[in-house]
Amino acid sequence: MFVILLFFFAQVQSQTFKAGAALRKITPEKLIPISGGMGTPEMPTGIKGDLFVHALVLEKGEIRIAIVSIDNLGWPAALGNRSRELIKGIPPGNILIGVTHTHSAPDAYAFPDENGKTGADLKYLDWCVKQVADAVNEAVSKLEPASLKIAVGEAKGKIAYNYYAPRLYDPRMGVIQAIATTGKNAGKPIATLVNYATHPEIMGTGRKTISPDLCGPLYERIESKVGGMAMFMNSAQGGMVTADNRLEDGKEANDWNECIRIGNLMADEALRIIEPAEIEKNPDIYCTSKMIQFPIENEIMRYVLMNSPIAKGTKHNDDFSKISTQVNLLNIGKAQVLTIPGEALPNIGFYVKRHMKTDEPFLFGLTNDAFGYMLSKEDFNSFERYNYVSHTSLGEMTGEIYETEALKLIDSSPAPAAN
Repeated sequence: MFVILLFFFAQVQSQTFKAGAALRKITPEKLIPISGGMGTPEMPTGIKGDLFVHALVLEKGEIRIAIVSIDNLGWPAALGNRSRELIKGIPPGNILIGVTHTHSAPDAYAFPDENGKTGADLKYLDWCVKQVADAVNEAVSKLEPASLKIAVGEAKGKIAYNYYAPRLYDPRMGVIQAIATTGKNAGKPIATLVNYATHPEIMGTGRKTISPDLCGPLYERIESKVGGMAMFMNSAQGGMVTADNRLEDGKEANDWNECIRIGNLMADEALRIIEPAEIEKNPDIYCTSKMIQFPIENEIMRYVLMNSPIAKGTKHNDDFSKISTQVNLLNIGKAQVLTIPGEALPNIGFYVKRHMKTDEPFLFGLTNDAFGYMLSKEDFNSFERYNYVSHTSLGEMTGEIYETEALKLIDSSPAPAAN
C-alpha cells in the first residue's frame, strides 16, 4: 500500500504545474558603445540603472519552457543559439529569447561600417551569452509548484502612441503572473511578466547613457509592490509605436525622470489589470516551434548579415538571399503566445491576435531574432511616411510570410484551456 501511495504521489508531482525565475545583471563594468538602431553606435559617458537578463521557466509533466527577456535593442539568433547550447534540460525549440528593445544598451548586432569594421564589444557579448544560460539554469533549479493569473486589458494613461499615426497602436497590455502554492512564499508571485507594445527609447543614444530606459523603473515598481521577479516582453511595436513623452510645447521629455514616470505607470497598470484575474490552478502548458524562411531583398540588411561577426552565425543560404528563424507558439493556461522575429507593425499584430484561439492573446516581439521592421506588402515602400521602416526591413514579403506561417502554426495547435 505504501508503495502504491508513493507511486501515486510521484505521478501527481510529475503533472503539477511549476514555475521558477532567476535574473542576471548584465550592466557592463566599463563604458562600451550603445546602439539605438542601424548605423554607428554611440560611445556613452555614463550609466543610469542596471541592465538585466530575466528568465522564467514553466514546467508541467514532460513539457518545460523557458522565456528570456534581455535589456537590449535586439538579440540575434546566433547569440541566442550559443546560450541554448549551455542550457540544460530544455529542448532548444522550447527556449524563447527576446529583448525589451531599449535603445540605450550595448550594441549586440555588431553593426559594420562601410569598411566592414564594428565597434561592438565581443567579449561583453560572450559574457552575456553565459549570463543568459546561467539565468535559465538557475530558474530550472528553482522550479516549484505554482498557479497562474492571466489577464489582458487596456492600459490607461499617457504611456504610448504611434509617432506616424498617433492612435494606430494596440493599447492592450497582457500580464502573466506565476504564484507559489507551497512553502513560506505560498500565495506570493514568483514572477510577473508584462507584455506591451512600445519603444523604450526615452533616453535613446542621444543622452549618451547606458540604461534599461522605462523597463528599469517598471521592474522596480512591480517587485517593490508584490515581490517576485518582474520582466517585460515587447510586442508589435513597429512603425512607430513609442513612449508618449510628448510635452505641451511640442518638445519631448528625454530624461530618467520620464523613464520613471512611464515605467511606474506601466507597472501600476499591469498590477491593476492582473489583480482581479481568477487563479488558474495546475494549468496546462504547450509549446511548439517551426523554422520559417524570409527572402533578404534589402541590400543594407544583406550587408549587415554578410559583414557582422555576430550575424555570420545566422541560418542563411550561400548567397544571403534567404534567412531562417524560429517562431514559437505557446499555450500557458488560457493564454496563447506567438513570437515575432522583429518589429511587426500594429496592423500585423492586430491581425494575428484576431486569429489566435484565445481571449488572452500575447505577442512576444523581437524574440528569437530581430530582423528589423515587418510591414505588409501593401505598406512597403508605398508612401513617404514609411520610407524608414521599409528601408530597415528584410523586404516586401516579410510581413505576409510571417502572417501566413503564424496562422498555420495557430491552426495546427490546440486551443489553450485553463484547469
